[in-house]
Amino acid sequence: MPRREAVHTQGLPSAHLAFTDATVGDLRVSEPGVPDPDPLRDLRQRVAPHPWTWLRQVHGNRVVEVDGPGEFVGTDADAAVTTELGVVLAVHTADCAPVLLIGDGADPVTGDPVRVIGAAHAGWKGLRDGVIDSTVALMRRLGASEFMWDLGPCISPAAYAFDEAELDGLCEQLGPTLRSTTLDGAPALDLRAGVRASLERNDLDVAGAAAVPCTALDAGFYSWRARQDSARQAAVIWLAPDDHDYPWHR
Repeated sequence: MPRREAVHTQGLPSAHLAFTDATVGDLRVSEPGVPDPDPLRDLRQRVAPHPWTWLRQVHGNRVVEVDGPGEFVGTDADAAVTTELGVVLAVHTADCAPVLLIGDGADPVTGDPVRVIGAAHAGWKGLRDGVIDSTVALMRRLGASEFMWDLGPCISPAAYAFDEAELDGLCEQLGPTLRSTTLDGAPALDLRAGVRASLERNDLDVAGAAAVPCTALDAGFYSWRARQDSARQAAVIWLAPDDHDYPWHR
């Protein structure tokens, strides 16, 4: 079953988050021009029963603002944000870090309370190129000022041997906490530390961040690096009226 969370705040829509694992099934996106098969559509609806916006992730820093259900499906981008109800933002991973964000604040036009959500696919190239920075910046432009975030399963440094020259560059950019070693003592990238460093430099609170499973060392998740899995798990977030009833609430 997916790991589910919900955030309820009086006067704002509720935010719903879900992180899947291999027991849920393969949620990888279809090839360009190929319609989604019925089993994939059904699986998505069991995880989050609203239209999904999924992206063709390219390890970059492009962020799209989704104004309606299903908008930007299949777009080349690595993050999405929205203020709209019933819009499922999805990122797919098999080692990279899925980052889900909630930002509360005031609508920049009307001044009314607003809740902004975001989903970012953060591999090492995305971290280097600022995908989290771009996501937070767009959420702030939409009115977010107070943030919450959650990190899904991703590869741990114990299994993430990394080129030392590339690692030097990332540490110079994001700080020394990204440097680690594998179980065999080889230079390694701490992707989770990279996410925290990116969030922290955007003034988000990273204290008390919870531990997350390692996709490479835990066979309950898909991993490209460890097992060359072509399948993908998903991290999704959406907004709903605070009193919306979902099957898993019953």
